[in-house]
Amino acid sequence: MAKGSSISGFPEWLPSERVVEQRVIDTLRRTFELNGFIGIETRAVEQGASLLKKGETSKEIYLLSRLQDVGNEADTPVADRLGLHFDLTVPLSRYVVEHSGQLAFPFKRWQIQKVWRGERPQEGRFREFVQADIDVVGNGDLPEHYEVDLPLVMVSALEQLREFGLPKATVHANNRKLSEGFYRGLGLTDIEGVLREIDKLDKIGAEEVVKLLVSECGASEDQARACLELADLTADNGADLTAKFNALCELHHVTENEEAYALAKQGLDTLANIIDKAARIRPGAVVADLKIARGLDYYTGSVYETFLEGAASLGSICSGGRYDNLASQGSKRYPGVGLSIGLSRLVSYMLHTAKATATRVSPAVVLVAVWNENDRAISDDIAARLRARGIAADVAPTAAKLGKQIKYADKLGIPYVWFPADTLETEAAPDGTEADQATHDEVKNIITGDQQPANADTWEPDSALAEQGVKLES
Repeated sequence: MAKGSSISGFPEWLPSERVVEQRVIDTLRRTFELNGFIGIETRAVEQGASLLKKGETSKEIYLLSRLQDVGNEADTPVADRLGLHFDLTVPLSRYVVEHSGQLAFPFKRWQIQKVWRGERPQEGRFREFVQADIDVVGNGDLPEHYEVDLPLVMVSALEQLREFGLPKATVHANNRKLSEGFYRGLGLTDIEGVLREIDKLDKIGAEEVVKLLVSECGASEDQARACLELADLTADNGADLTAKFNALCELHHVTENEEAYALAKQGLDTLANIIDKAARIRPGAVVADLKIARGLDYYTGSVYETFLEGAASLGSICSGGRYDNLASQGSKRYPGVGLSIGLSRLVSYMLHTAKATATRVSPAVVLVAVWNENDRAISDDIAARLRARGIAADVAPTAAKLGKQIKYADKLGIPYVWFPADTLETEAAPDGTEADQATHDEVKNIITGDQQPANADTWEPDSALAEQGVKLES
């Protein structure tokens, strides 16, 4: 067997780390379903033609080849080959079109799956990782209120993860129509290019973005500086946002271009409505931040980035927005709005920064001891009776000494050890005492040392010990 070695960007969690990941997944799923979202799973591969629609991200596609075909891939165009999906939005658009006749619209879906992206791995970023998405897709149209609903659902989900060490999350929102109208009012024409460069602000800084706007997007120095002034604009209520934006438009004569300002005003009104509605439901959860651009070109309205308090180096952990043209079938359009969490990045943060750890590795609450292999059937029967009542139980792997069986349970974090009746032998326990023969089952809490008679048909574990949960290191 080949010696194991890690591959950069492809994480493997230890059992205790996997418990943390599973608790996060379960928490998100419960919150999504509490808000009426339906779970789906899509295939891991898509046609290259579908994946190539995503712009820059398409450069990171992992294409599939059978070993016998290696070397002859050039015979098949990339658009006709299969590739691993690098997000869950492209598969969703294809899924909606293919199954539109069987879906109820608006279609509210949650999806938690692995994705693959061939980018350069670095701290907190992976080539194989899990994403958690929620989207609402309409048939022909989609009410604007979903642009308020979705960020609040996501904030609620992230709030549930606070107990695992996740800091407070805040959604920063903008609107592409607002930004586009402002840029056009300045006289700029390469709108997608400007949005793409503004999206790099946090990565490369203002001065580098100015240089790119001038060299790549045809902006003058004054136009580039005006774009940065818009990016600096923030507000936590609609009135403040409207006043600041209108003042900026007056300063740079954007209001003189009626068509451009009308487009900007449409986006402004939507964004102000989102901020005010969100403030009534969950104050401070959503703020207007006009540097949020989302470089992907399929967003047509609201765009979101989510940041954790005190974790600036982590960057955005959840992003998304409104898209009106991603999914279509002939003349029929399926507009949507969605948000996506980089779940593996969150788990990595919880494990290494917040120091989240599993309360126990094994899902079993109790380990049934085996005193000799001839009586293993007795232990198996006890475990089966406990499992039938929903109590997770394991049976000792060998009829080892009592101390070894207890040590095995302790290593896995199993809080109880069960001693079958009439098989308890007198032998030295780890604390120096002796266990006498008994005519009834007994169960020992190896955390407290308490040992009591028990019946597999009625015994209940302490509720605090029964859950395989997550705790934070002190």
